[in-house]
Amino acid sequence: MKKLSILIPCYNEEENVEPISEAVIETLTRDLPQYDYELVFIDNDSTDQTRPILRRLCAANPKIKAIFNARNFGQFNSPYYGILQVTGDCVIEMVADFQDPVDMIPKYVEAWEEGYKIVIGIKTSSKENPLMYWLRTMYYRTIRKLSDVEQIEHFTGSGLYDRDFIEILRKLDDPTPFLRGIVAELGYKRKEIPYEQPKRRAGKTHNNFYRLYDAAMLSVTSYTKAGLRFATFVGGFSILCSLIIAAVYLVMKLIWWDRFPAGTAPLLLGMLFLGSVQIFFIGMVGEYVLSINQRVMHRPLVIEEERLNFDMEEKEQTIDEV
Repeated sequence: MKKLSILIPCYNEEENVEPISEAVIETLTRDLPQYDYELVFIDNDSTDQTRPILRRLCAANPKIKAIFNARNFGQFNSPYYGILQVTGDCVIEMVADFQDPVDMIPKYVEAWEEGYKIVIGIKTSSKENPLMYWLRTMYYRTIRKLSDVEQIEHFTGSGLYDRDFIEILRKLDDPTPFLRGIVAELGYKRKEIPYEQPKRRAGKTHNNFYRLYDAAMLSVTSYTKAGLRFATFVGGFSILCSLIIAAVYLVMKLIWWDRFPAGTAPLLLGMLFLGSVQIFFIGMVGEYVLSINQRVMHRPLVIEEERLNFDMEEKEQTIDEV
């Protein structure tokens, strides 16, 4: 009997973890009774009642498992690590707030049985803030144009990944993985299933400006050269303009020295402009350097604090493989 692993990353989702577990189990038992399953939650150091609820769920059902991180390791590392820990023939990743519809699970599995090793959900519309959806669309399109690697528009990471692809992820040894880019760059032939993204069932989103910026810069520094090349082009253009302006200023000063206005205003304005350009692109280069620094340090993806309902053999196997 094939085994399905359902992975649900969570952080402060006390209002959602129990309903999502009930919805997932109901879908699996009703629509996919021919499969064994495990439901794995990986908690990113929640500070609310998420962990006590998960303990209760695990005690009531041995097929529900939980991994508790020692601290918050970010929105990318925790799900990626969770994918490496599952024991099924495939893993289906989805969020705890119901924005990845539960009824997508049978569709993912059907495509998997057709032979696709990667099946992903693509948002064609969303019930979230229209402005945010438009901004995300502009971001995806910009990254697609700038990237050397194909990027998938409106792909959040939700989907089904076959065991063969999971083994590829194990070999990457990337301490700052960006799954959305990895799927596009290294993944097998995939099937894309469209869906409308619903609103959160309960609670508030944790995607503040810093988290969104972090996600955007990770994709930029991992899959584009545009930032560095743009810095080079703008720097060269600024140098050329400065030389031309300096030459014109010198000639005008020599020819019309008695009528040419004195003062340092033009020089100061030029210095301020060039200084601001330099500071901006030093920051851009710094983002790339930060990305390189994080990768060469080879820090672990996640440090676990506790596991629930993983037997010792599974624990030793998954930790050794990672």
